[in-house]
Amino acid sequence: MCGIAGIVNRDASPVDERVLRRMTDAIAHRGPDGEGYFRAGGVGLGHRRLAIIDLSSAGAQPMPNETGTLQLVFNGEIYNFRELRRELQEAGHLFRSATDCEVVLHAYEEWGDAAIPRFNGMFAFALWDAPNRRLLLARDRYGIKPLYFYDAGGTLLFASEIKALLRHPAVSARVSLDALNEYFTFQNIFTDRTLFDGVRLLEPGSVLSLIVGDAREPTIDQYWTYRFDSGEFHLSEPETAECLYAHFERAVTRQLVADVPIGSYLSGGMDSGSIVAVASRHLPRLCSFTGGFDLSSASGLELGFDERQASERLSNRYKTEHYEMVLHAGDMEHVMPELTWHLEDLRVGQCYPNYYVARLASRFVRVVLSGTGGDELFAGYPWRYYRGLENGAGDNYFDAYYEYWQRLIPDRDRASFFAPPVYAAIRDRQPREVFRAVFNGAPPPGDVESVINYSLYFEARTFLHGLFVVEDKLSMAHALETRVPFLDNDLVDFALKIPPRYKLRDLKHAPHVDEDEAGKRMRYQNQDFADGKIVLREAMRRLVPHATATGRKQGFSAPDASWFAGESIDYVNALLRDPRARVYDYLNPAYVAGVLDAHSSGRVNHRLLIWSLISFEQWCRCFLG
Repeated sequence: MCGIAGIVNRDASPVDERVLRRMTDAIAHRGPDGEGYFRAGGVGLGHRRLAIIDLSSAGAQPMPNETGTLQLVFNGEIYNFRELRRELQEAGHLFRSATDCEVVLHAYEEWGDAAIPRFNGMFAFALWDAPNRRLLLARDRYGIKPLYFYDAGGTLLFASEIKALLRHPAVSARVSLDALNEYFTFQNIFTDRTLFDGVRLLEPGSVLSLIVGDAREPTIDQYWTYRFDSGEFHLSEPETAECLYAHFERAVTRQLVADVPIGSYLSGGMDSGSIVAVASRHLPRLCSFTGGFDLSSASGLELGFDERQASERLSNRYKTEHYEMVLHAGDMEHVMPELTWHLEDLRVGQCYPNYYVARLASRFVRVVLSGTGGDELFAGYPWRYYRGLENGAGDNYFDAYYEYWQRLIPDRDRASFFAPPVYAAIRDRQPREVFRAVFNGAPPPGDVESVINYSLYFEARTFLHGLFVVEDKLSMAHALETRVPFLDNDLVDFALKIPPRYKLRDLKHAPHVDEDEAGKRMRYQNQDFADGKIVLREAMRRLVPHATATGRKQGFSAPDASWFAGESIDYVNALLRDPRARVYDYLNPAYVAGVLDAHSSGRVNHRLLIWSLISFEQWCRCFLG
């Protein structure tokens, strides 16, 4: 786990070492254990090392092959590297380290680009193939590790974080209005854009290739994407649960390889609880970490947001060394400037609680396991998928699901939300087209199960990807590696084949869920059954208590609806009611004032939009001066 950065001068002119070092220094927090540089042939590679496997100097990067014709900078982990290493040794390859990075080099020598789909892990890497004058950028299947790039025509820049690109004189911080349009529609960015104009995020499961000295543009090819398809699935539900358990146990065990201490997040729910149950069998005195909330000023549904008691029960069951922290309303205000600088690429919902818990974990371990991905693979948000069923299949599905995923500003309010010059520039850039493009032109779904699979595909490509981008920044801010066992290749491949009827309780009688009615979702969840992840619950019964396996979904969320109207109101007002706020270069002050008034009065719960507004204001202050 590391930070990488690089410069490619396409005319093969020498790379300025001072600029390369400035870029790499900008992400020093990602790798406190070492640094290294390579420059030749118009290419410069920089690396900051967080040593996880083979802590010796043999793991230093940039890492060359035996002849020096290949150079690699790598961020991530390849969990099947030992199997690949044995296969490569049988083919005659010699190794001088115990790292997974060296396996990547030899795999490329043996199989070329075809090696990349064989890697089971999380990664973003740059490989310089000197004989072919070829630079290769690659990102893992799911986008767990980020890789940004900026193509200035004569120069291609890349890095693990955008702040490294900003250290190059070719890049300046300007707002991408198209990305801003996406963000304030979906609270996410579905394309490869970022809020920084010209800075792009290499898409998951993709490879960028550039030939130095060739006038042709870089090519980007996708080698993998999600395909939820149960057409040839013949296992019964009990058989599926049995196979799923075996895949899960292998996935967790596979991801325990490290030469440094490993811990786990423990929310009290089934996903993290199951991971801890397996990991604690293999690791003596596993450390576990939980964040809780001061609910003294919370009310209503938010009174159930603190999961510390549930996590303590699981910790006692699996005998972990357990650590907790309690968050209060003022903790958000204190951390926002620092958080925004690390996050840089705004996506999905509030995340400052995760930042604090990552900081806690980093005091005790170098690697932490996370349950992210279980919901998106096994249908953990049934009220969302049922929304897609309300108007039937066909094109009506896209209309219903698009309406749901306008999480912040609906289409009808775009003209009044954005400042007039901004709206004039994006008037014809329709978020609906961005939404539809996620499906890659696939025809409308035909039956109930295909509707669910379409929804799962969409959320894995967009919402889950956004979670990964955020999680990487929050953990690496503290030099902490986060691993996600649910995104093991074999486990994912099996999960994609499981039919929706094994994941959701009753598709034929799906309840109507009106997302616009306050509390409707929670009332649905509080019926006398737990829906979603049915086969996963059955598989995990042997690992976690019955109450945990049958519990209802509870996200890791602070009681911000109450805090934004109470203890945090002064902070919110200081940022957003100031007429000099930077956001008003892009947004309409009257619309924002109306949002704050409606939330303070209790008429509308605008916590998601308020979070995004204060995040964007902090982003402007941090990166625009």
